[in-house]
Parts: sequence; structure tokens; C-alpha cells
Amino acid sequence: MWIAHLPDENSTVAAGYKLGGLLPRELCVVSLEGCLGAGKTTFCRGLLSRFGYSGAVKSPTYTLVEPYRLSDWTIYHFDLYRLADPEELEFVGVRDYFADEATCLVEWPERGEGFIPVPDIVVSLQLAEPGRQITVTSKTARGAKILTRLKGDAFES
Repeated sequence: MWIAHLPDENSTVAAGYKLGGLLPRELCVVSLEGCLGAGKTTFCRGLLSRFGYSGAVKSPTYTLVEPYRLSDWTIYHFDLYRLADPEELEFVGVRDYFADEATCLVEWPERGEGFIPVPDIVVSLQLAEPGRQITVTSKTARGAKILTRLKGDAFES
């Protein structure tokens, strides 16, 4: 487990950037947990910037998934908040997204339980005035390797 205090939006972006630099270039699933406004999409913005993306990052609340096809990698950003039933994911072809060699960022993963794979990494963001607290845990062997590297790097917020 890795825990850090993120005092502001810039540090939340920096934490995403840091984790993005540790992700492998193979299928990797990152679950993002936290209440509305906890900074999940802000974290995603930082992670995407590590892969060279500089455009706007919005939460795909209504479309369920936003693909980011970058020069040498694809990242799928899911937001399952409005999902009424996990089975709805079958209609959008969710299995195809997780079959690609891509990074999959999943907000509100519990709403897709049974239809999305076990995450490699779980990023939990909690409001902790001022700012947020981030907790990163691993759920797979791949995630454990990422977490070990994360713990070994100094983090400057």
C-alpha cells in the first residue's frame, strides 16, 4: 500500500503523472475509487499527460468510455457512475476494450462488477482538508510490481 497527502489539484495531477510512468505497455487495469468530487478525473488527467496527451480530459459519465488513442498507446477511461445494471456493459462491447493491449482507467468499478476484470491497481482518493489523501493498492502480480516501483520513488507534491 502507498499513501500520500495531495494538498491541491496540481499534486493530484502529479500523482497521476507519477503512476502513469510506472504502468506497463500491456493490458493494465486501474480502478479509481472515491466520492463525487474526490479527484478521480483530475488524477486521470495527470496519468494521460504522462503518455503525452495534452487535451481536455472529461469524465465520460454519459458515454461510459472515452478512448485516448495516443501515438504509441491506447488508454480507455471508463466512468460507470450512471450504469444501472452491470449487464449494460455487454451492449457497449466492454470485453473488447479489456482484450486490447491498453491501459483501462475505471471510475466507479463496483458498478461493473462481474463484467470488468480484477484491477491491477486500485487508486482510492478521499477528501482530506486541505486536499485529498491517495491510497494505492495492488490486486494482481502485475499490480504488485507497479506498487513496489511506486514505493521506491520519492513523491513531491
